[in-house]
Amino acid sequence: MTASPSPTTIDSILDVTADERAERLTSAGSAWAQRIDTDVSAAQLTYRVRGAGEGAVATAVRAGAHAFIVDEPAALAGDDAGPSPVEYALGALISCQVVVYRLYAHALGIGVDDIRVDAEGDLDARRLFGIDESVRPGFTAVRLTVSLEGPEPEERYEELRRVVDEHCPVFDLFANPTPIDVTVRKV
Repeated sequence: MTASPSPTTIDSILDVTADERAERLTSAGSAWAQRIDTDVSAAQLTYRVRGAGEGAVATAVRAGAHAFIVDEPAALAGDDAGPSPVEYALGALISCQVVVYRLYAHALGIGVDDIRVDAEGDLDARRLFGIDESVRPGFTAVRLTVSLEGPEPEERYEELRRVVDEHCPVFDLFANPTPIDVTVRKV
């Protein structure tokens, strides 16, 4: 269940100019500020994503109008039809960082011509396979390298990093425990 990317969507995101990006950030920021000023409950968002098991251990995921496959490599019983869940988690962190860097660079008047983010996560598979229940099943460490290109001195980019770390939703998911309520039902 994979959706073919729309050429116009891909073309449109690749062709966004710095001026267009600035206008979109300003417009979105203003619209959200006005919406929240009018009704603070408008700030409360709920995201819904669905997934269904496919193949050996793959998952077909639908998020709004988007569909993608999450799988594992053969060494973890998968068919390698897509990135693994932990790779998607790192991808979510990277993409959220890019969004929030762009948002706050614009808001703070910090020039950023280009941004690239690399992520590495360390995971001990012993818990996954039930070999050692004393180790954590998730990442034991995550390292981000944010490469910013632009006209600002290093101190301004460090200021931007601090602000982004304080405001990035997916960074927060990695840095802090989040309550999870699980319901299992037979259908």
